[in-house]
Amino acid sequence: MKRVLITGANSYIGTSFKNHAAAHYPSEISVETLDMIGPLWREKNFSDFDIVFHVAGIAHADSGRETEEEKARYFAVNRDLAIETAKKAKRDGVKQFVFMSSMLVYGTSQERINKDTVPQPVLCYALSKWQADEKIRELADENFKVSIMRPPMIYGKNCRGNYPLLSKIARHAPIFPDYKNERSMCYIENFCEFVCQIIIRGQAGVFFPQNSEYVNTSDMVRTIARVAGHKIFISKTFNFLVALGLCVKPFRIAERTGKAFATLTYDKSMSEYDFNYRVADFETSIKFIEGKN
Repeated sequence: MKRVLITGANSYIGTSFKNHAAAHYPSEISVETLDMIGPLWREKNFSDFDIVFHVAGIAHADSGRETEEEKARYFAVNRDLAIETAKKAKRDGVKQFVFMSSMLVYGTSQERINKDTVPQPVLCYALSKWQADEKIRELADENFKVSIMRPPMIYGKNCRGNYPLLSKIARHAPIFPDYKNERSMCYIENFCEFVCQIIIRGQAGVFFPQNSEYVNTSDMVRTIARVAGHKIFISKTFNFLVALGLCVKPFRIAERTGKAFATLTYDKSMSEYDFNYRVADFETSIKFIEGKN
């Protein structure tokens, strides 16, 4: 039995992982969650656990701009808290530390990321994740395995971020742009299965889990609409507005347009491992999320 401590209460990924492990690996993985708000977490004895799965963090804001307050919080939580937690885990004799990094450590200008792509974080959110990513990997040794997760956009039922907005549009809008792009994405259940396998196998390194298919935003909206029983017209009529939004960097529309329509992918070879973690393909995941099980 692998004893896992999730550091970060009430997070979408942490809660999803706990539920997935309980449903699929009840005799192999036990999970406890620790609230990281306030100083009391430092009194917790980590030596009772084999693995610490660190999910506490400040999510990337959609504002398109980072205030000084936001920047300070990113570095305090995403970097400093993560590093302190990893050091405590090592000091307390934990065998494995799993850290939630991000695809955004590579920036957003690379359309296709491969194993040789050098991280180039741009915004402070990504920089804070990258600096924690670097420092935590430095702690690794034969007695302290470090497993870094750099997933693309994770989506699933009740998730936050871009998916709920696109789902709402797909269910109600009469028309949507037919714009060609590719996105790496990872369904939450695929991601949770991946982490379970890494924990069960005790594997260390940097990992890039993603769905087997790249996703085109227009196709995703079309699929959601079909599953929801809504008729939507996918047209190239407004493609010039999408292209404009991708170019207008200083404005909020560029941030949202970029998240929806920019191309950002991992080379598929980076996400192939000696175990199967993709419990659902893209269309099946949409059926689960949208309530058509």
